[in-house]
Amino acid sequence: MLDNELDIKKAQRGDHEAFIRLFRQLESQLYRLAKTILTQDEDCADALQETTLKVYKGLASLKQPKFFKTWVIRILINECNQLLRMRERTVAVAEIPEETAASYAHFEDSGSVDLQSCINRLDESLRLAIVLFYYEDLSIKQIAGVLGISEGAVRARLHRARRLLSEQIQPVREEGLAHE
Repeated sequence: MLDNELDIKKAQRGDHEAFIRLFRQLESQLYRLAKTILTQDEDCADALQETTLKVYKGLASLKQPKFFKTWVIRILINECNQLLRMRERTVAVAEIPEETAASYAHFEDSGSVDLQSCINRLDESLRLAIVLFYYEDLSIKQIAGVLGISEGAVRARLHRARRLLSEQIQPVREEGLAHE
């Protein structure tokens, strides 16, 4: 049995230290994932806090420890989406901050590519697929489970996201080659 699975079983039996170890291992991955959905650090912290609480309360109901990470990610995504829904209800009109518009203009003029900026501009469903696959190393099957969609839909989202990223990067590459 893996150390993580042992810690999960211990945490399910009420071992607080095991629970803390589990979350410390996932903390940076969860924050990075929250940041792809929510842009503000305060919202990310809120989502992580709520996720931690829900995981702690519901850990005893997890039947297979090997699915712990995907289970936690699903909870985090739901929390992030809940925060977005709450924000939509309270903020009638969302304006793009001037520095965001300026940074996009800088990106267009700079001749360099910031992959993270390109990823952040993708639609949320495509961005999540890319982040879960490339940054979190989840399999297509795991992503399908986390997002509640078919494996074919995951493959389609990854394909579309790669194509869109390529379209964003290609003009900058061509411009760079022309200057050499």
